[in-house]
Amino acid sequence: MRVLVVEDARALAEVIAEGLHDQGMAVDVAHDGLDAAAKLDINAYDVVVLDRDLPGIHGDTLCQMITERDGRVMVLMLTAAGTPGDRVSGLTLGADDYLAKPFHFPELVLRIRALARRRPAARSRTLSAAGIELDPMRRTVSRDGRQLDLSVKEFAVLEALLSASPAFLSTEDLLEQVWDEHADPFTNTVTVTISRLRRKLGGPPVIATTPGVGYRIIDPVDPLD
Repeated sequence: MRVLVVEDARALAEVIAEGLHDQGMAVDVAHDGLDAAAKLDINAYDVVVLDRDLPGIHGDTLCQMITERDGRVMVLMLTAAGTPGDRVSGLTLGADDYLAKPFHFPELVLRIRALARRRPAARSRTLSAAGIELDPMRRTVSRDGRQLDLSVKEFAVLEALLSASPAFLSTEDLLEQVWDEHADPFTNTVTVTISRLRRKLGGPPVIATTPGVGYRIIDPVDPLD
């Protein structure tokens, strides 16, 4: 899952980004509306966490711009304007959810994950393939009934592969979806994470690699399917 945090209070933005990183999300940060609009033109996001009172382009205007786009991105307004009237006006602008500051961080995480599930192209709550069952909300994964203990990045990579299945994801795709815009495209972090994930998933192998194409989930019963 990839999230854009748009918040002009830099300290708060970094705290939110770090916390979401720890939850396995790829997170980019913009400190004003202009930078946010530029990032939205370049990158594909699942959820935008949006402050209202932004320099450059006001959060209300940015929210309206997002809702008018193709390839709908879900918007969570996170703002100090927390009266019932503020919430109504924010939702009227097209925001999908509204959370007032100060907020409880676990609630923010749950709301972001819920919004990602509600996206028009979102899949069902549980992702399943090749004997693997992954629940993004509960953060659980099993293979053939055996519970697996995955790191944050291993879980995020597996979630991305299952969401894309049966299609391939390239190294660049995984860097974009699981890491963020600052990820080094020449790093071997994807290869290392895939290797660790394969070991934890056990045999028979369910992650296939095609050089020059990428990775995908296969059914070990019929790996050519």
